[in-house]
Amino acid sequence: MSVTVNDVKHIANLCRLNVPDDEMDKFVEQFNQILNYAEILKKVDTTGIEPSPYVLPISNVLREDVPVQSLSHEEAMKNAPEEYEGGFKVPRVIE
Repeated sequence: MSVTVNDVKHIANLCRLNVPDDEMDKFVEQFNQILNYAEILKKVDTTGIEPSPYVLPISNVLREDVPVQSLSHEEAMKNAPEEYEGGFKVPRVIE
């Protein structure tokens, strides 16, 4: 499969891009190089290789969800510039 000038114009139109006529041949060549490379990759034997969205093995490193002692209400409110009914008083942002 190879890309033609009409294909590039169609792709540019779908992307809402304006490709100047003097650059059209360059884009045709680049698209064809990409497709040729994809054809080379199709020939690689991947038998026994599990599909993966990642190049490197990735795993989530999560800590155990263990409850720990945190600030008491009184300690947290020590740093409050203003307090209202036991909570932080903040400036109104919605009229």
